[in-house]
Amino acid sequence: MTIPRWNAAALLRAAAIALCLGIGFWQIGQGLYIKAKAEVAQVLLERAWQETMTDGQSHKAWPWADAWPVARLEVPTLGKNQIVLSNASGEALAFGPGHMLGSPLPGAQGMSVIAGHRDSHFSFLRDLENDDVVTLTTSDGLTRRYVVGSTEIVNSAHTQIDPGAEIGIALVTCYPFDARERGPLRYIVFATPERDAI
Repeated sequence: MTIPRWNAAALLRAAAIALCLGIGFWQIGQGLYIKAKAEVAQVLLERAWQETMTDGQSHKAWPWADAWPVARLEVPTLGKNQIVLSNASGEALAFGPGHMLGSPLPGAQGMSVIAGHRDSHFSFLRDLENDDVVTLTTSDGLTRRYVVGSTEIVNSAHTQIDPGAEIGIALVTCYPFDARERGPLRYIVFATPERDAI
């Protein structure tokens, strides 16, 4: 019985195939891990929100989180229902829309600014139209209804939302929606309280 002799080219091909398969499996595993992590995070955020609604206290979804639920944002016409987090840090925005510090908390007097990623939690902003209703339920258990009144595309380097200018919410995301890189443009949806709610 003779043992086949491998030449260098065959060994190099086998190594290249093994390397490509390894990288492919690693990429698939990473994608599945990120998706699973996002799904588990939503369950944990929902649980933290329910605890907040029960006792009125702030509850982090996991011990090392840098944010906690402060409101629930719903757009019935689009079937959207999301937990709003206490800040808009990079970590927080990975899991949901976040309240921009420096603006009033959702439901308070003034213009509350809520930011989210254009390719995930706030991708639906492009579908909102004037007169659409957005509801916010805050940790005090009150649900407030807002009506979309306008949208704007602004340069973030030259524009700031005045938190004391008007009562309402401003939903902000990067623009354009299909861009690969984040630029200076922002898409803002402004909504004010329903007339009956004022």
